[in-house]
Amino acid sequence: MAQITLEEAQLRLPELIAGLQPGEEVQIFSKNRAVARLIAEAPPTRKPRQPGSAVGTLVILADDETHLKDFGDYMP
Repeated sequence: MAQITLEEAQLRLPELIAGLQPGEEVQIFSKNRAVARLIAEAPPTRKPRQPGSAVGTLVILADDETHLKDFGDYMP
């Protein structure tokens, strides 16, 4: 765990955040007292969504266009 003063953290915050590895921690001190901790988040474990990955999972049992009459004023 790295330790840094509040003044230095204020000057280098973007650099500190960019340099953190997942789970790594930086403790920020002011007047010899810990006041904050920066902890890097782990990257998401979920895979990104892929277009078309749900093809075939929805089954339409019957075409029902009668409900479209309610939207007639909004449709061209």
